[in-house]
Amino acid sequence: MKKTIASPLAPKAVGPYSQAVEAGDTLYVSGQLPIDGATGAMPEKVEDQTRQSLVNIGHILSEAGYTYDDIVKTTVLLGSIADFAAMNAVYAEFFKGGKPARVCYQVAALPMGAKVEIDAIAVK
Repeated sequence: MKKTIASPLAPKAVGPYSQAVEAGDTLYVSGQLPIDGATGAMPEKVEDQTRQSLVNIGHILSEAGYTYDDIVKTTVLLGSIADFAAMNAVYAEFFKGGKPARVCYQVAALPMGAKVEIDAIAVK
Protein backbone atom coordinates (compact mmCIF):
# COMPACT_ATOMS: atom_id res chain seq x y z
CA MET A 1 0.00 0.00 0.00
CA LYS A 2 1.36 3.41 -0.98
CA LYS A 3 0.47 6.74 0.67
CA THR A 4 1.55 10.25 -0.34
CA ILE A 5 2.76 12.42 2.56
CA ALA A 6 2.76 16.23 2.52
CA SER A 7 3.55 18.54 5.41
CA PRO A 8 2.22 22.11 5.26
CA LEU A 9 5.32 23.15 7.28
CA ALA A 10 7.81 21.98 4.64
CA PRO A 11 8.18 23.75 1.31
CA LYS A 12 6.04 22.54 -1.56
CA ALA A 13 7.71 20.36 -4.16
CA VAL A 14 9.39 22.37 -6.91
CA GLY A 15 8.47 19.76 -9.53
CA PRO A 16 6.13 16.86 -10.28
CA TYR A 17 6.92 14.76 -7.21
CA SER A 18 5.70 14.20 -3.64
CA GLN A 19 7.42 15.43 -0.49
CA ALA A 20 7.36 11.80 0.62
CA VAL A 21 5.77 8.45 -0.09
CA GLU A 22 5.08 5.81 2.53
CA ALA A 23 5.08 2.20 1.34
CA GLY A 24 4.38 -0.30 4.11
CA ASP A 25 6.59 0.62 7.06
CA THR A 26 9.03 2.63 4.95
CA LEU A 27 8.96 6.37 4.28
CA TYR A 28 10.85 7.75 1.27
CA VAL A 29 11.46 11.48 1.71
CA SER A 30 12.31 13.38 -1.47
CA GLY A 31 15.35 15.61 -1.56
CA GLN A 32 14.72 18.66 0.58
CA LEU A 33 16.10 21.99 -0.46
CA PRO A 34 16.91 24.52 2.28
CA ILE A 35 13.77 26.56 1.76
CA ASP A 36 11.81 27.83 4.75
CA GLY A 37 8.27 26.53 4.22
CA ALA A 38 6.72 29.57 5.89
CA THR A 39 8.65 32.34 4.14
CA GLY A 40 10.04 30.74 0.98
CA ALA A 41 13.47 32.13 1.91
CA MET A 42 16.73 30.23 1.53
CA PRO A 43 19.63 30.95 3.91
CA GLU A 44 23.04 31.82 2.46
CA LYS A 45 25.51 29.76 4.53
CA VAL A 46 25.85 26.02 3.96
CA GLU A 47 25.47 25.41 7.70
CA ASP A 48 22.11 27.18 7.75
CA GLN A 49 21.07 25.47 4.53
CA THR A 50 21.92 22.05 5.99
CA ARG A 51 19.90 22.84 9.11
CA GLN A 52 16.91 24.02 7.07
CA SER A 53 16.98 20.93 4.82
CA LEU A 54 17.03 18.67 7.87
CA VAL A 55 14.28 20.68 9.60
CA ASN A 56 12.17 20.23 6.45
CA ILE A 57 12.80 16.49 6.60
CA GLY A 58 11.71 16.60 10.25
CA HIS A 59 8.41 18.25 9.34
CA ILE A 60 7.71 15.53 6.79
CA LEU A 61 8.76 12.75 9.18
CA SER A 62 6.43 14.16 11.84
CA GLU A 63 3.51 14.42 9.39
CA ALA A 64 3.90 10.70 8.70
CA GLY A 65 4.44 9.70 12.36
CA TYR A 66 8.20 9.11 12.10
CA THR A 67 11.19 10.68 13.85
CA TYR A 68 14.85 11.25 12.98
CA ASP A 69 15.59 8.02 14.90
CA ASP A 70 13.63 6.11 12.21
CA ILE A 71 15.94 7.29 9.41
CA VAL A 72 18.07 4.45 8.06
CA LYS A 73 19.64 6.14 5.01
CA THR A 74 20.26 9.65 3.69
CA THR A 75 21.80 11.13 0.59
CA VAL A 76 23.47 14.53 0.79
CA LEU A 77 24.10 16.53 -2.38
CA LEU A 78 26.55 19.41 -2.13
CA GLY A 79 27.28 22.13 -4.64
CA SER A 80 30.90 22.00 -3.41
CA ILE A 81 32.61 19.15 -1.57
CA ALA A 82 34.63 21.89 0.15
CA ASP A 83 31.47 22.40 2.26
CA PHE A 84 31.62 18.81 3.56
CA ALA A 85 33.01 19.60 7.03
CA ALA A 86 30.59 22.49 7.61
CA MET A 87 27.61 20.40 6.48
CA ASN A 88 28.78 17.42 8.53
CA ALA A 89 28.99 19.45 11.75
CA VAL A 90 25.34 20.52 11.47
CA TYR A 91 24.20 17.11 10.20
CA ALA A 92 25.67 15.48 13.35
CA GLU A 93 23.39 17.64 15.55
CA PHE A 94 20.34 15.78 14.16
CA PHE A 95 21.63 12.21 14.63
CA LYS A 96 22.81 11.57 18.18
CA GLY A 97 22.11 7.84 18.60
CA GLY A 98 22.35 5.24 15.86
CA LYS A 99 23.40 7.17 12.82
CA PRO A 100 21.87 6.35 9.43
CA ALA A 101 23.86 5.09 6.48
CA ARG A 102 24.76 7.97 4.17
CA VAL A 103 26.34 8.95 0.91
CA CYS A 104 27.47 12.45 0.03
CA TYR A 105 28.18 13.73 -3.47
CA GLN A 106 29.34 16.94 -5.03
CA VAL A 107 27.04 17.82 -7.92
CA ALA A 108 27.37 20.33 -10.74
CA ALA A 109 24.36 22.35 -9.57
CA LEU A 110 21.28 22.15 -7.37
CA PRO A 111 17.83 23.64 -7.97
CA MET A 112 17.34 27.29 -7.09
CA GLY A 113 21.07 27.78 -6.50
CA ALA A 114 21.04 25.78 -3.25
CA LYS A 115 24.32 24.59 -1.74
CA VAL A 116 22.81 21.43 -0.22
CA GLU A 117 19.92 19.03 -0.72
CA ILE A 118 19.17 16.02 1.49
CA ASP A 119 16.83 13.07 1.10
CA ALA A 120 16.01 10.31 3.58
CA ILE A 121 14.58 6.83 3.98
CA ALA A 122 12.93 6.01 7.32
CA VAL A 123 11.63 2.66 8.57
CA LYS A 124 9.39 1.87 11.54
